[in-house]
Amino acid sequence: NSELASLGLPDGRELAILESYREQLPEEVFTQSYRAPSTNADSVTGEAGSLRTNLRIARHMLREAGWTIDDGRLVHDVTGERMEIEFLLARPSYERVIGPMQLHLHRLGITSTIRTVDASQYWNRLQAFDYDMVARSWNQYLSPGNEQRNYWSSSSADAAGSRNYAGIRNPVVDDLVERLIAAQTRPEQIATARALDRVLLWGHYLIPNWHTDLHRLAYWGKFARPAVVPLISLGFLETWWVEPDRNGAR
Repeated sequence: NSELASLGLPDGRELAILESYREQLPEEVFTQSYRAPSTNADSVTGEAGSLRTNLRIARHMLREAGWTIDDGRLVHDVTGERMEIEFLLARPSYERVIGPMQLHLHRLGITSTIRTVDASQYWNRLQAFDYDMVARSWNQYLSPGNEQRNYWSSSSADAAGSRNYAGIRNPVVDDLVERLIAAQTRPEQIATARALDRVLLWGHYLIPNWHTDLHRLAYWGKFARPAVVPLISLGFLETWWVEPDRNGAR
């Protein structure tokens, strides 16, 4: 929901940046608009999604990677290892989000557990990368900079306390992060951010959940706010003011 996001197919400056990495990137980066797998109907084409189709694709990919079902459990053909996943959570409210995923993992023969821990234990395990999967978010800026190294670069993949939660080690990502930090103009910054966003999405490092482009709140009638507001900020303390005689004030 910002001008830094990659949309549609790459073109212009963004395409020129990506072309220099073409041999290191999947062809889909250049030929397809990224869409996460979904069971919802497509809002543009109206085409219905299919959970069964997604599970069938997943089974095929697992089989190609050497995983087969043995007595209802997904087992690696060579090592005999069973596939098991633990979801590390800090809030019980996320359990209802993970629950349906657990059901479908079970259909694939994957054993999964949810471990909800207190804030201190969660933070300690997060800092040490002691998890299989976590639910996290990244707060981004409209002018991204040095913090991007901490999010995506190989140098932060094993650095305790970094926010590279997926352990990303990708030379293309590393280079794009450095180009983004070094960008001298706003158009260059936007194009590089879009290229980085696109490469990260096609890396399938995470499962997107949801976002909202609205602030949901109720406020006292004596507050007034400007007609034009900051793009991604509520701007409450910085731009709102009090009108004592306004309707609803007392």
